[in-house]
Amino acid sequence: MATPSLIADSDTGGRPRSGGKARHSGSARGWRNWPEQAWWPWATRAVAASFFAVVAWLIFQQARTVDWPAVLQALRDLPASALAVAGGLALVSHFTYGTFDWVGRHCSGHRLSRPATLAIAMTSYPFTLNLGSLIGGVGVRYRLYARRGVDPGTIGQVVGTSIVTNWLGYLLLAGVLAWLWQPPPVAGWAVTAWQWRLGGTVLGCLPVAYVALCAVRSGRALTLRGREFPLPRWPVALWQVAVSATNWMLMGAALWTVLQGQVSYPAALATVLLGAVAGLVLRVPAGLGVLEAVGVALLAAGSLGQEEVLAALLAYRALYYFGPLVLAAVAFGAAELRWRQHSASHDKAPSAERI
Repeated sequence: MATPSLIADSDTGGRPRSGGKARHSGSARGWRNWPEQAWWPWATRAVAASFFAVVAWLIFQQARTVDWPAVLQALRDLPASALAVAGGLALVSHFTYGTFDWVGRHCSGHRLSRPATLAIAMTSYPFTLNLGSLIGGVGVRYRLYARRGVDPGTIGQVVGTSIVTNWLGYLLLAGVLAWLWQPPPVAGWAVTAWQWRLGGTVLGCLPVAYVALCAVRSGRALTLRGREFPLPRWPVALWQVAVSATNWMLMGAALWTVLQGQVSYPAALATVLLGAVAGLVLRVPAGLGVLEAVGVALLAAGSLGQEEVLAALLAYRALYYFGPLVLAAVAFGAAELRWRQHSASHDKAPSAERI
């Protein structure tokens, strides 16, 4: 008589039972299930908090060594002409970023005019820079679009398209920059030229792959795990890459102008690019202190001293971050006041008609 185990094996054609297969699959896919575990959010927060604490400590240590009276004197010595040109470049950059929403307008098909779309994007952008994407990119932009009758799904598509556009140009410039500039050793750490260029090349290929994918899909949405991701046609995708790269280059040009050309333009652009990523990882509003730490690490190793670099970075922050935020706050307040007045007059109209 066959034993129960042999009978079981014969019933399944000699293959392991489903329970054994499930156990094997579960062990193989165990690390993929980590995000579903109860401890995962706490682990990620602990890692982020630790990273933030280390960087904050480094920034604090660096700030203690700064001769702040010399920084203030270097700020006073900055020529008005350089500040004026840098301010103009910052304004053009904000305008260029505003055109990202034109891409979202084209892809979503909402009916707001181009000037209104541009005004919404340029108003929300300084809030995004200084207060984070949740307040600026989502909160302010959502409110301004919703006031004009745009539905939430369309607003989400516009915001998503703007985010994609922003990072497409970033990745392309990161790939080009890796072949034009080599970072100096920082705190005894250095990357070899081939590693730097390899990493940059990989990043630079991503926007090219995006444009190629849009060309292959010909405007058809991409479906991943049951979710559809709208894709524009390749000319629009090419425009996304070009306009985003232009915006990042304008940001680098504004910083380079404040530095009075005493560093190479690729070094100034690299400071902007690396500072943006560092601020994003740390989630510090406006990258406060992070951009300055990155700039000092990358630029103070040359002919400029630490005080001159810090003065230029503080001037750049005032021109690109704080100044536009004041203007955007005034514009947002005026829009809110105008809407409330319009709403109040609208509410009074029926009662007047009844009288």
